[in-house]
Amino acid sequence: MLSRHGIRSLCCAALTAAMFAGSAASWAEEVKIGFLVKQAEEPWFQTEWAFAEKAGKDKGFKVIKIAVPDGEKTLSAIDSLAANGVKGFVICPPDVALGPAIVAKAKLNDMKVMAVDDRFVDAKGQFMEDVPYLGMAAFEVGEKQGMAMAGEAKKRGWDWKDTYAIINTYNELDTGKKRTDGSVKALQAAGLPTDHILFAPQKTLDVPGSMDATNSTLVKLPAGAKNLIIGGMNDNTVLGGVRATESAGFAAANVIGIGINGTDAIGELKKANSGFFGSMLPSPHTEGYNSASMMFEWVTTGKEPPKYTAMDDVTLITRENFKQELEKIGLWN
Repeated sequence: MLSRHGIRSLCCAALTAAMFAGSAASWAEEVKIGFLVKQAEEPWFQTEWAFAEKAGKDKGFKVIKIAVPDGEKTLSAIDSLAANGVKGFVICPPDVALGPAIVAKAKLNDMKVMAVDDRFVDAKGQFMEDVPYLGMAAFEVGEKQGMAMAGEAKKRGWDWKDTYAIINTYNELDTGKKRTDGSVKALQAAGLPTDHILFAPQKTLDVPGSMDATNSTLVKLPAGAKNLIIGGMNDNTVLGGVRATESAGFAAANVIGIGINGTDAIGELKKANSGFFGSMLPSPHTEGYNSASMMFEWVTTGKEPPKYTAMDDVTLITRENFKQELEKIGLWN
């Protein structure tokens, strides 16, 4: 039989354990990570944010989302995160050359940093390999885009003799260059003559920018050009190219445009007829969820994410299947 002293000791021990457990639970609920993106209005980044928040609900942390469209806002956002008690953040920077400044600002605030989608480069233009990165396997995804375009051309019975490709490029961004390089390699492997592939450098990464680039290249096509393949690093670069072909009088049946991202192509795929055939849908949901989870684990357990994680899981979405594929990742209601 327990003495009063023994009962009192047990009660105190139980109370202490309960207080410790409550304190631990409270601490877990208070863990916050930042998730900064360059174009918050884009569906791609909206999806990353949504699934980062899902990871937070699943694992018990809060995601602070901030749009960082330029360098000044980026550095200011890092200070803001630090003031809110954030110990680490995931970022897709507005300019990869900001990498050294971002890392320096993070160190100054004793914060951990991880890049998503676009990889940091240093002052010499070299990748900052000491910064953990998660993103698309750009070249491999570009290859799949090229194979999809070549496959559709074959399905339509196009002859390579009167088929040309216009590839809208933005080589200033390494991930963009790798995507278009992969796409071109696949088209060449499928038999499209090298001199039938024309490059259209873009000044801006948007629909107007790709329209301008494509318009400048369309005039270089020979008189025998009957069918066109339009490529680019994302949906918008291809959408602008397709718009240019429409203005130039090419029928939708004679144009195959396939983008990358999927989330920016929904409006176009809802149309009954367009030269924009489809898009390679990667995994923004997985990237958002995984990068946020990695950062949470890093700040709470000290386990650093891998230095380089590349994902090449993509699905070709067209008018036939885009609703079903988007439903699978929660992007279609």
